[in-house]
Order: sequence, then C-alpha cells, then structure tokens
Amino acid sequence: MTTKYTEDHEWITVEGDIATVGITTHAQDALGDVVFVDLPEVGKTFAQKDVAGVVESVKAAADVYMPISGEITEVNEALRADPSLANSDPLATGWFFKVKLSDASQVDALLDKTAYDAFAAG
Repeated sequence: MTTKYTEDHEWITVEGDIATVGITTHAQDALGDVVFVDLPEVGKTFAQKDVAGVVESVKAAADVYMPISGEITEVNEALRADPSLANSDPLATGWFFKVKLSDASQVDALLDKTAYDAFAAG
C-alpha cells in the first residue's frame, strides 16, 4: 500500500489498481467544519487534475481534484450522509471515492509524506 499527496491537498492510497482518495488533514484544518460534500458518479472517468467533487465548509467551498486518471468505482456514502467524517477522520473513514487507475505511473509523480509536509508548511 502506497500513500501519496497532491499540491491540491488530496491524499491517495494505492492498493493494486484501485486508489482511495480523500482530503488531507491540512485541507480540513483550513476549511473548518465540513457541512457538505459533492461526490462523483460511480462509473465516470476523469483525467488527472479534473475536478471530481466539491467539499463545503462553514468557511468556504473547495474543489476536490483527481490525483490520477481513472474511473470512479465507489463513493463514500457514509461521508455523503455525515460530511463531518472529513473533519473527524480525514485519512480513514472520511475518504471521498475510489478510482481504478488508468495510468499507474502518475502515482510516482505525486508527493510523498515528507515532501507534502514541507509543501503544506510552506
């Protein structure tokens, strides 16, 4: 299992050819209390950096970008029902969607934890 990060503050954990995507702790700290999430449709295909969803908080709304290209295989219905999971557990139960990778080499270009932490501290 490999976890990588984007400069748009998404995390991605890859297991085989399926990746789980969510927002980072840094992103949820900046947003504040999450009150709504708009998740992508299962079966829809996105290119890397496409907007795949939206997260809204009491402070702001932010786009959720695709860290890699692929097809949405699952969305987190628990998160849709309880958006506060993005605040209470953003790196586990607060995941947004799962995607089948169309180009696994894109994962290699993403940030590792050390590089992301340095970027986020910025």
